[in-house]
Amino acid sequence: MVITHHGGQCFKVTFGDLTLVFDPISKESKLGGVRFGADIALVSRNHADMNGVAEVTYGDKEPFAISGPGEYEKEGITVQGFLTKSQYALGKGQTEAMNTIYSLKLEGMTLVHLGALADTTLSLEAREAIDEIDVLFVPIGGDGVLDPAEAAKLATFLEPKIIIPMHWNEMGEKDALATFIKAAGGESETMDKLTLKKKDTAEKDGAIIVVTP
Repeated sequence: MVITHHGGQCFKVTFGDLTLVFDPISKESKLGGVRFGADIALVSRNHADMNGVAEVTYGDKEPFAISGPGEYEKEGITVQGFLTKSQYALGKGQTEAMNTIYSLKLEGMTLVHLGALADTTLSLEAREAIDEIDVLFVPIGGDGVLDPAEAAKLATFLEPKIIIPMHWNEMGEKDALATFIKAAGGESETMDKLTLKKKDTAEKDGAIIVVTP
């Protein structure tokens, strides 16, 4: 499995001939749209920074799009989506928006992407279903999602093997990444892509890995 960061909350995960993407960036976003093909696209929040399914419809790939809570199966992969709240980029008169946390298993590893989560308290359904997380993608930028301190607290509670911070590149509060790393223990690794096998995660215990876009 290879994980690459494409800005914002967008991560591409490739495994064999399959490509999965979390929160693809739309061309309507100020972040600039992504452009690659994906087999499965997961959208946590219906906003241009995260809902660019059209941008990952490319070449011979037309993704199976998942954009809300529920249980899905595609290409032998089971995805669970859990309803949560976001306060990111609210419209006039809005006090909150729908956010979806996604949990899925790939190559024997459990990946959890928290989306544009604003609430540190997860539902009982999510807490019971999400267990033994290998890779946790956590928003850390504040400004409508978890701030660095809240993100560190929730990440510690969920006890993942690997923590990948997101929502710090071209979005979120200034210095959010440095603040998060300090709040979470002060140690991290930085790389431009993360290549993982199950045996690699067994050696980790809450390791923070910053995957640069």
